[in-house]
Amino acid sequence: MTKTASRFSPKPPWIRVDLPTGERYAHLKEMLQSLKLHTVCEEARCPNMGECWGGGTATFMVLGDTCTRGCGFCAVKTKKTGVSLDPEEPVKVADSVKKMGLDYVVITSVDRDDLPDQGSGHFAQVVQEVKQRTDSMVEVLIPDFSGRPDLIQKVVDSGPDVMAHNLETVKRLTPFVRDRKAGYDQSLSVLKTIKKLNPSLYTKSSLMLGLGETEEELKESFQDLRESGVDILTLGQYLQPSIKHLKVLDYISPAAFEKLKQEAESYGFLYVAAGPLVRSSYRAGEFFMKSLIRSKEKL
Repeated sequence: MTKTASRFSPKPPWIRVDLPTGERYAHLKEMLQSLKLHTVCEEARCPNMGECWGGGTATFMVLGDTCTRGCGFCAVKTKKTGVSLDPEEPVKVADSVKKMGLDYVVITSVDRDDLPDQGSGHFAQVVQEVKQRTDSMVEVLIPDFSGRPDLIQKVVDSGPDVMAHNLETVKRLTPFVRDRKAGYDQSLSVLKTIKKLNPSLYTKSSLMLGLGETEEELKESFQDLRESGVDILTLGQYLQPSIKHLKVLDYISPAAFEKLKQEAESYGFLYVAAGPLVRSSYRAGEFFMKSLIRSKEKL
């Protein structure tokens, strides 16, 4: 099922990607830097950045570039206190989405435990501005907001078309992979709360593979996610951002990902994307969601 990883062994060929290049990529990078906007594509060192930016797609990261949590897998910088919020960020993001001509945009954020509302109000304002100023469909990937329903509701009420929160890994590994303020059951409760607040809202989650999880543990997570009302699931390979982060224990082959995709589909998800380079914000998944949302609007 897997190719055992080693600190000194090269990555298998199925996860090697070219460095991002091209006129479109350079233009978007310059535009976002001039507006002091952040993307999870850059901050999390996503391997699909070149492909997505070359096609005019990006995932915006709001609430600054500094997270108040320190997960063992994440490349985003962390401190106890985040940066000051930019009151113009909601309008800047909306204007950028319009200039890029996106019909589907993903908005995510760092954790902001240092703020009274953990940034939920600002996050909601970004979504509202994008919905008001553009015709784009909006997917949000939210932090857990400490599991507080009142904070989750602010983002639900802002009008996203898809709402995601990542489980990240199986239950046994959660204490070692994620920050101590995060939790497996807490993340499941966030996903349940979203569905309770708005049953018609599509929900989504993601799992990283290659950290030592077993197939049985993955099946348990599939079941837990479905029982929490999750509609869309993505499965991807964890890649170590630096020597300071968690090591990759296994490289999962494309054939093994395909097998897991079929297994996950048997649990009743509307859509499952699985592969070495699949990430939570994945273009194939976005295409599926666009089609699903348009079909729903016609009813």
